[in-house]
Amino acid sequence: MNGKVAIVTGSSRGIGKGIAQELLASGTKVILNGRNEERLQEAKSNMINISNEVHYFCCDVTSSLGAKELIDFAIQTYGRLDILINNVGVSSRGNVVDCEPEVFERVMNSNFMGSVKPTIYGLEYLKKTKGSLVFISSVAGIRGLPGLAPYCASKMALRSFAESIRIEESKSGIHVGLIYVGITEIEHNKESISADGSPVVLDDRSGKKAQSISYVSKKVLKNIKRRKFITTLSFVGVLNAFLQPRVPLLVERLIILSSKKFEEKSK
Repeated sequence: MNGKVAIVTGSSRGIGKGIAQELLASGTKVILNGRNEERLQEAKSNMINISNEVHYFCCDVTSSLGAKELIDFAIQTYGRLDILINNVGVSSRGNVVDCEPEVFERVMNSNFMGSVKPTIYGLEYLKKTKGSLVFISSVAGIRGLPGLAPYCASKMALRSFAESIRIEESKSGIHVGLIYVGITEIEHNKESISADGSPVVLDDRSGKKAQSISYVSKKVLKNIKRRKFITTLSFVGVLNAFLQPRVPLLVERLIILSSKKFEEKSK
């Protein structure tokens, strides 16, 4: 990993920030990204003690111009791109019957198009370095779950996108990774989108057996080093991935029976 150049989208806090820290500690040069410059500056200042090879570029990667400028910044700064981690995204809460259509548009734009656009502009450079293209998904992308339809749909879309790229670029030598993250600890005041489109602050996840950001970040780094396709980061996710294609009706029944417990954990 030493000397490689990485972009991590959505890295001013949370999982993205944790991944950036792990990459820096491994000797990678990192470019942070987000829409809030103040948070980016704070994240960078927190990482300088790990390595001074950390920069940030503030932009919205759901914008074609923003995504292109982010990739261009990496090339102008370091002359190459070895790792692109598409982490940017937002979650949603609420049953479909209660959802405003704009909620689906906002979630899909952030979680799916926010990964598509940097990928399109970054692929030519990743092909030159035979680098890694990684998508941070969720166990909610394995099958549809109650109260999370926009989020599930956006994360499922990432898999088909990743699969297409793997086939198209099978001879180019690039690595494509897809990380199914389980329930993970969150930073204070992290927001989701409610059914009516308004922001809702998520509950603190301490005591909910949430995985640590450090644990998830180390697993992402391991995926890159081993050039694996799919990494699933929870027992429930692994079980779901195994059962879903074999006995989908059983999985559906189990989710229905535990829907109240699931709703409590996802708050």
